[in-house]
Amino acid sequence: MADMDIGIIGMAVMGSNLALNMADHGFKVAAYNRTASLTKEVMEKTPHKNLQGFYDLAEFLHSLKSPRRVMLMIKAGKPVDSVIDELIPQLDKGDIIIDGGNSFFEDTIRRYKYLQEKGINYFGVGISGGEKGARFGPSIMPGGNKDEYKHVQPILEAISAHVGEEPCCTYIGDNGAGHYVKMVHNGIEYADMQLIAETYLLLRHVGGFDNKKLSQIFHDWNKGELHSYLIGITADIFAENDENGQPGQLVDKILDSAGQKGTGRWTSIQSLKQGVDISMITAACNTRVLSNLLEERKKAASEITAPVYDDKVGEDFIEEVRKSLYAAKIIAYAQGFSLYNSASEKYGWHLDFGKIASIFRAGCIIQAEFLNKITEAYKKNKNLTNLMFDEFFLNNINENQSSLRNIICLAIRKGIPIPAFSSALQYIDAHRSPQIGANLIQAQRDYFGAHTYARIDKDGVFHHKWQEHYN
Repeated sequence: MADMDIGIIGMAVMGSNLALNMADHGFKVAAYNRTASLTKEVMEKTPHKNLQGFYDLAEFLHSLKSPRRVMLMIKAGKPVDSVIDELIPQLDKGDIIIDGGNSFFEDTIRRYKYLQEKGINYFGVGISGGEKGARFGPSIMPGGNKDEYKHVQPILEAISAHVGEEPCCTYIGDNGAGHYVKMVHNGIEYADMQLIAETYLLLRHVGGFDNKKLSQIFHDWNKGELHSYLIGITADIFAENDENGQPGQLVDKILDSAGQKGTGRWTSIQSLKQGVDISMITAACNTRVLSNLLEERKKAASEITAPVYDDKVGEDFIEEVRKSLYAAKIIAYAQGFSLYNSASEKYGWHLDFGKIASIFRAGCIIQAEFLNKITEAYKKNKNLTNLMFDEFFLNNINENQSSLRNIICLAIRKGIPIPAFSSALQYIDAHRSPQIGANLIQAQRDYFGAHTYARIDKDGVFHHKWQEHYN
């Protein structure tokens, strides 16, 4: 009997937790995994009256109500295409495939068009919040056909995180819009984490504070305008003792090398294609790359002379760092939302930036009090080109930029790497500076390649016959 509300293919951590989340909300969920033992393990470890395991794909599909909703929670890339090709002959027109993985948005656009030709609806759905979010309420970013969204809306909105009565899930836009928004969300997450890591270096190696003090600082900051999931877990991390019972905190025993799954890198590459400056996200990606060059860094540490700077910091140092972090955070989000702005026009998605910010307020990794201000900014001006120009954010940049400059200078004198902080200030200065040297670059390009140039005193495109004075 076809009485199951939705089927999920992929019973690893995210898939099984989403299935249980749906089951908790009263939806009857069919579970299937190519490796049958994984389905069996989920059913035995977490039995639920609304969750039923299937071990044959045809039986799994026959159990679903029409239009059949099949959600893929599998590894991005070729596995998704493979499963789609396996499903197509067994689905009817009007049925729905939902990709809840971290697929690249261009792949989602391609699959959307491919399935549209076959009469099958395809939704690329960004999901943020990790294992815990999937189980108890993530931030959800669905993209696909707006008219068909009604078939998946009740389930997705019910299982999402909520702020009061408001679900952290909203229709994003056509075809690949949902996965695009998730991609950039992850890029902002990279920048946010990098800023916090640089803050840690400043407080530890310039301020000289131990982990106990660092935990207290972040705990205090989490009570104010920096209140966020990442600030909160950072306070917890500094307080965590070594798991092996050795003296000291666990953070000091963890290798100084970080990995990445690719979404930050995708964001950075896409920004170059669209011609949008997201230097802070790129800096965060590059720092993770450099963090993996352990032997090279060890060699450089022994051969490149470190600066000598022993001046003591003042009593206002912690507050200066806090203000710098807040100012830089504004720029990270300004860059990310500028990329959204560009994509909205490029792909015809008509993104609602205020709603995007609002669904990030709970459930996801970048959830923060700060996001309310972004929603308010776009409510006041839906055509806002850059968050820096909203009155609230502009006032904060003007109030805090002196602290940002002081902290960056201090870090440079001390030899502390702060690429994200530095990129934030460069972004501010490049915007406010009356000249950034592009006139000279135009002249150079015209000199060696006859690429022409524009003038400030009259319209048109010009080429000059340059003289060789010194060659």
